[in-house]
Amino acid sequence: MSKKRLIIGIAGGSGSGKTTVTNRLVEKIREEKVTVIEEDSYYKDQSNLSYEERVKTNYDHPFAFDSDLLIDHLKKLKEGKSIEKPLYDFEIHNRKKEKEKVSPKEIIILEGILILQDEDIRNLLDIKVFVDTDSDVRIIRRILRDIKERGRSLDSVILQYMNSVRPAHLQFVEPSKKYADIIIPEGGHNEVAIDLLYQKIRSIIE
Repeated sequence: MSKKRLIIGIAGGSGSGKTTVTNRLVEKIREEKVTVIEEDSYYKDQSNLSYEERVKTNYDHPFAFDSDLLIDHLKKLKEGKSIEKPLYDFEIHNRKKEKEKVSPKEIIILEGILILQDEDIRNLLDIKVFVDTDSDVRIIRRILRDIKERGRSLDSVILQYMNSVRPAHLQFVEPSKKYADIIIPEGGHNEVAIDLLYQKIRSIIE
Protein backbone atom coordinates (compact mmCIF):
# COMPACT_ATOMS: atom_id res chain seq x y z
CA MET A 1 0.00 0.00 0.00
CA SER A 2 1.44 3.40 -0.98
CA LYS A 3 2.31 5.82 1.79
CA LYS A 4 -0.10 8.73 2.26
CA ARG A 5 1.57 12.06 1.66
CA LEU A 6 0.14 15.21 3.15
CA ILE A 7 0.19 18.44 1.13
CA ILE A 8 -0.12 21.65 3.15
CA GLY A 9 -0.65 24.96 1.35
CA ILE A 10 0.54 28.14 3.05
CA ALA A 11 -0.78 31.28 1.34
CA GLY A 12 -0.88 34.97 2.23
CA GLY A 13 0.22 38.34 0.89
CA SER A 14 3.80 39.24 0.02
CA GLY A 15 5.70 39.80 3.28
CA SER A 16 2.96 38.23 5.44
CA GLY A 17 5.29 35.69 7.06
CA LYS A 18 4.57 32.56 4.99
CA THR A 19 8.23 31.53 4.94
CA THR A 20 8.55 32.03 8.71
CA VAL A 21 5.48 29.85 9.33
CA THR A 22 6.90 27.22 6.95
CA ASN A 23 10.30 27.26 8.67
CA ARG A 24 8.71 26.94 12.13
CA LEU A 25 6.70 23.93 10.95
CA VAL A 26 9.79 22.31 9.43
CA GLU A 27 11.62 22.77 12.76
CA LYS A 28 8.77 21.13 14.67
CA ILE A 29 8.16 18.26 12.23
CA ARG A 30 11.88 17.65 11.45
CA GLU A 31 13.52 18.48 8.14
CA GLU A 32 13.94 14.89 6.95
CA LYS A 33 10.15 14.46 6.85
CA VAL A 34 9.30 17.64 4.90
CA THR A 35 9.63 18.74 1.27
CA VAL A 36 9.11 22.49 0.74
CA ILE A 37 7.99 23.84 -2.65
CA GLU A 38 7.87 27.60 -3.28
CA GLU A 39 5.31 28.91 -5.79
CA ASP A 40 7.94 31.56 -6.70
CA SER A 41 10.05 28.80 -8.32
CA TYR A 42 7.28 28.37 -10.89
CA TYR A 43 7.35 31.80 -12.48
CA LYS A 44 7.16 31.30 -16.25
CA ASP A 45 10.36 31.08 -18.27
CA GLN A 46 10.83 34.49 -19.92
CA SER A 47 13.94 33.88 -22.00
CA ASN A 48 12.08 35.17 -25.05
CA LEU A 49 11.85 38.65 -23.47
CA SER A 50 14.51 41.31 -22.99
CA TYR A 51 15.53 42.30 -19.44
CA GLU A 52 13.58 45.58 -19.79
CA GLU A 53 10.43 43.65 -20.77
CA ARG A 54 10.90 41.13 -17.95
CA VAL A 55 11.11 43.96 -15.40
CA LYS A 56 7.64 45.12 -16.52
CA THR A 57 5.99 41.71 -15.93
CA ASN A 58 3.31 41.70 -13.24
CA TYR A 59 4.71 38.99 -10.96
CA ASP A 60 1.69 39.12 -8.65
CA HIS A 61 -0.83 38.11 -11.32
CA PRO A 62 -1.88 34.45 -11.78
CA PHE A 63 -0.70 34.63 -15.43
CA ALA A 64 2.91 35.05 -14.23
CA PHE A 65 3.00 31.46 -12.96
CA ASP A 66 3.42 28.17 -14.79
CA SER A 67 0.55 26.62 -12.83
CA ASP A 68 0.29 23.56 -15.11
CA LEU A 69 3.87 22.57 -14.28
CA LEU A 70 3.32 23.20 -10.55
CA ILE A 71 0.16 21.04 -10.54
CA ASP A 72 1.97 18.28 -12.46
CA HIS A 73 4.84 18.37 -9.94
CA LEU A 74 2.50 18.28 -6.93
CA LYS A 75 0.71 15.24 -8.36
CA LYS A 76 4.04 13.47 -8.95
CA LEU A 77 5.23 14.19 -5.41
CA LYS A 78 1.93 12.94 -4.00
CA GLU A 79 2.42 9.73 -6.01
CA GLY A 80 5.90 9.33 -4.53
CA LYS A 81 7.86 10.41 -7.63
CA SER A 82 10.79 12.85 -7.68
CA ILE A 83 10.64 16.09 -9.69
CA GLU A 84 13.06 18.52 -11.34
CA LYS A 85 12.01 21.81 -9.75
CA PRO A 86 12.79 25.01 -11.68
CA LEU A 87 14.96 27.64 -9.97
CA TYR A 88 14.25 31.35 -10.30
CA ASP A 89 16.73 34.25 -10.30
CA PHE A 90 15.05 37.38 -8.94
CA GLU A 91 17.88 39.68 -10.04
CA ILE A 92 17.52 38.84 -13.74
CA HIS A 93 13.74 38.15 -13.54
CA ASN A 94 14.05 34.76 -15.19
CA ARG A 95 14.50 31.05 -14.60
CA LYS A 96 17.99 29.70 -14.10
CA LYS A 97 19.30 27.07 -16.50
CA GLU A 98 19.84 24.53 -13.72
CA LYS A 99 17.05 22.70 -11.88
CA GLU A 100 16.83 21.12 -8.44
CA LYS A 101 15.95 17.46 -7.95
CA VAL A 102 13.30 17.22 -5.21
CA SER A 103 12.31 13.92 -3.61
CA PRO A 104 8.87 13.35 -2.07
CA LYS A 105 8.70 13.13 1.70
CA GLU A 106 5.87 12.39 4.11
CA ILE A 107 4.83 16.05 4.26
CA ILE A 108 4.91 18.48 1.34
CA ILE A 109 4.54 22.18 2.11
CA LEU A 110 3.58 24.45 -0.79
CA GLU A 111 4.09 28.13 -0.05
CA GLY A 112 2.98 31.06 -2.21
CA ILE A 113 0.79 34.13 -2.58
CA LEU A 114 -1.73 32.69 -5.07
CA ILE A 115 -1.97 28.99 -4.24
CA LEU A 116 -5.49 29.27 -2.77
CA GLN A 117 -6.67 31.34 -5.72
CA ASP A 118 -6.27 28.40 -8.13
CA GLU A 119 -9.01 25.77 -7.79
CA ASP A 120 -6.90 22.97 -9.30
CA ILE A 121 -4.11 23.63 -6.77
CA ARG A 122 -6.62 23.93 -3.90
CA ASN A 123 -8.01 20.49 -4.76
CA LEU A 124 -4.57 18.94 -4.18
CA LEU A 125 -4.14 20.47 -0.72
CA ASP A 126 -5.02 18.52 2.42
CA ILE A 127 -4.68 21.55 4.72
CA LYS A 128 -5.09 25.13 3.48
CA VAL A 129 -3.51 27.91 5.56
CA PHE A 130 -3.69 31.69 5.08
CA VAL A 131 -1.18 33.91 6.88
CA ASP A 132 -2.93 37.21 7.57
CA THR A 133 -0.73 40.22 8.33
CA ASP A 134 -1.44 43.98 8.21
CA SER A 135 -0.49 45.71 4.96
CA ASP A 136 1.90 48.21 6.61
CA VAL A 137 3.93 45.35 8.12
CA ARG A 138 3.95 43.49 4.80
CA ILE A 139 5.25 46.46 2.76
CA ILE A 140 8.07 47.15 5.26
CA ARG A 141 9.12 43.49 5.20
CA ARG A 142 8.99 43.45 1.41
CA ILE A 143 11.15 46.59 1.12
CA LEU A 144 13.79 45.14 3.47
CA ARG A 145 13.79 41.75 1.72
CA ASP A 146 13.91 43.02 -1.87
CA ILE A 147 16.73 45.49 -1.16
CA LYS A 148 18.85 43.08 0.92
CA GLU A 149 18.20 39.77 -0.85
CA ARG A 150 17.14 40.64 -4.40
CA GLY A 151 19.35 43.59 -5.23
CA ARG A 152 16.49 46.05 -5.84
CA SER A 153 16.43 49.82 -5.28
CA LEU A 154 13.97 51.42 -2.84
CA ASP A 155 12.25 53.30 -5.68
CA SER A 156 11.74 50.12 -7.74
CA VAL A 157 10.27 48.22 -4.76
CA ILE A 158 7.78 50.99 -3.94
CA LEU A 159 6.82 51.44 -7.60
CA GLN A 160 6.25 47.69 -8.02
CA TYR A 161 4.21 47.60 -4.81
CA MET A 162 1.90 50.42 -5.90
CA ASN A 163 1.56 49.31 -9.55
CA SER A 164 1.16 45.56 -9.21
CA VAL A 165 1.60 44.05 -5.72
CA ARG A 166 -1.16 46.02 -3.97
CA PRO A 167 -3.78 45.78 -6.79
CA ALA A 168 -3.11 42.05 -7.22
CA HIS A 169 -3.32 41.50 -3.47
CA LEU A 170 -6.75 43.14 -3.36
CA GLN A 171 -7.97 41.35 -6.51
CA PHE A 172 -6.57 37.83 -6.03
CA VAL A 173 -4.81 37.19 -2.72
CA GLU A 174 -7.17 38.68 -0.13
CA PRO A 175 -10.33 37.07 -1.64
CA SER A 176 -8.61 33.64 -1.56
CA LYS A 177 -8.57 33.79 2.25
CA LYS A 178 -12.13 32.40 2.25
CA TYR A 179 -10.81 29.03 1.04
CA ALA A 180 -8.45 28.59 4.02
CA ASP A 181 -9.06 25.94 6.67
CA ILE A 182 -6.85 27.86 9.10
CA ILE A 183 -6.08 31.60 9.22
CA ILE A 184 -2.94 32.60 11.13
CA PRO A 185 -2.86 36.27 12.17
CA GLU A 186 0.59 37.89 12.43
CA GLY A 187 2.43 35.04 10.73
CA GLY A 188 5.44 33.35 12.27
CA HIS A 189 5.09 35.16 15.58
CA ASN A 190 1.81 33.38 16.37
CA GLU A 191 3.19 30.43 18.34
CA VAL A 192 -0.24 29.18 19.46
CA ALA A 193 -1.57 28.95 15.89
CA ILE A 194 1.61 27.26 14.62
CA ASP A 195 1.48 24.75 17.47
CA LEU A 196 -2.19 23.95 16.77
CA LEU A 197 -1.36 23.46 13.08
CA TYR A 198 1.53 21.17 14.01
CA GLN A 199 -0.72 19.08 16.30
CA LYS A 200 -3.26 18.74 13.46
CA ILE A 201 -0.53 17.57 11.05
CA ARG A 202 0.69 15.02 13.60
CA SER A 203 -2.80 13.67 14.16
CA ILE A 204 -3.25 13.07 10.41
CA ILE A 205 0.10 11.41 9.70
CA GLU A 206 0.06 9.28 12.84
